[in-house]
Amino acid sequence: MYKNLAAALAAACFFLPAFSQTAPKADPLKIGFVYVAPITDAGWVRQHESGRKAVEAALAGKVKTTYVENVAEGADAERVIRDLAQQGNKLIFTPSFGYMEPTMKVARDFPDVKFESITGYKTAPNVATANARYYEGRYLAGVAAGRMTKTNVAGYVAGFPIPEVLQGINAFTLGMRSVNPKAQVKVVWLDVWFDPPKERDAAMALFNQDADVIAFHTGSTAVMAAAQERGKMAVAYHSDMRKVAPDAQIVAVTHQWGGYYTERARAVIDGTWKSGNVWGGVKEGLIRVGDFGPKVPKAVQDEVLARQQDIAAGKVKPFQAAAEVRDNEGHVVIPKGQNLSDEQILNMNWLVEGVQGRVARRG
Repeated sequence: MYKNLAAALAAACFFLPAFSQTAPKADPLKIGFVYVAPITDAGWVRQHESGRKAVEAALAGKVKTTYVENVAEGADAERVIRDLAQQGNKLIFTPSFGYMEPTMKVARDFPDVKFESITGYKTAPNVATANARYYEGRYLAGVAAGRMTKTNVAGYVAGFPIPEVLQGINAFTLGMRSVNPKAQVKVVWLDVWFDPPKERDAAMALFNQDADVIAFHTGSTAVMAAAQERGKMAVAYHSDMRKVAPDAQIVAVTHQWGGYYTERARAVIDGTWKSGNVWGGVKEGLIRVGDFGPKVPKAVQDEVLARQQDIAAGKVKPFQAAAEVRDNEGHVVIPKGQNLSDEQILNMNWLVEGVQGRVARRG
């Protein structure tokens, strides 16, 4: 009996190390985010902050995220991005067009760090780019605005005349005029992305010029608040803004970054991350239109949602012309029956017929 017990104890001792030697737990992937404006309840930065939180929820225990907010584009951005790389972040998201060059510069010095330049277009072995087809949402919002306007005049508060913004203005106008051929869109350029007082003043000026519905491509909720104050209608951008404009909001064009950010973080963890260029829209889940306000009849809501499904299915393309499309200087920009290529959309430098405003031609 004792002999058997001794043998059993010896066997137990022999196997003990196998139970005590567990595989070392991998350190969480450190991920950094850089934000171009302060984190607010809604807006461009809010959607990326929601994306960061989505990554933490989906990959709990596998990631450790950090962010720096209100970082100016240019030299300040380069300093912050470099600091994040030096702090051991192995994946860094830089979601602003003006962060592209600083991202490229830092990436050259940190080849073992992966960078995601959101809205940028330059890539490198350790730099990927991603953007959303915001114009798809703009077209759908234009359909809603075209149905809702009484004055046939919409306003548009815009930051800078870069292709992304021009795409949005043109798609919005084409969406409006697809249901309301008399519609006109008046644009005010701000030459800044985030300046709430300036955004508000521009909105008020447009309301004083007969606009009864307004859209915007800036970073705050000031335009929505102005519409609420004046009893006008507005299209929310980036986020659902009914909290700020419960009566004014007719629809929201929202950006959904959580899925993409989680997928890219998982790829770094799995060792499958590769540089590339993603440009996704409604079909890919990066853009969504909805969050209708109380003023919008169900028939209009159903029409907008049906067109959204058509865009997802490839049946509707905002820059495909059933009839000839001209710019607001009279030049044919989309021949009848044709669809603009991605390259043509990405290099857009014109404003469509129906837009009151001008943009300096490039190239």
